[in-house]
Amino acid sequence: MNRNLLEPDPVLLPQDHPDVAARAALEAGEDLRAVAARHPAASLAWARLARQSLEAGDAVAAYAFARTGYHRGLDALRRAGWRGAGPVPAAHLPNQGFLLSVLALADAAAAIGEEEEHARCMQLLADSDPRAVEVLGGR
Repeated sequence: MNRNLLEPDPVLLPQDHPDVAARAALEAGEDLRAVAARHPAASLAWARLARQSLEAGDAVAAYAFARTGYHRGLDALRRAGWRGAGPVPAAHLPNQGFLLSVLALADAAAAIGEEEEHARCMQLLADSDPRAVEVLGGR
């Protein structure tokens, strides 16, 4: 693989990131809202709440949930050394909550007519990992 030496190293959230515990709880069948309340720093729970709200037709709630997941993810990425640019690989499970939040935010923004926000989010996904949408399973 040819890597651009001017580009920062990929950021991988740690294996003990709250998204890992949230994913395990959700896979065990725990209630989504209870998981979000117990793991508020887990972007994955917020992303799933956003997606659930979008599917229910509540784009405003989806936007709020997705924005929460996005900001919690930004906090975690910054603690992991991300400086606002560079790869955030979607194949790394702990990164997926943040990226799913960005995707949900893009969709919620489009649903409420916030086209500039939608475009910014889609660009952030592409900049983070050009295959992010594909790896995350689309929408």
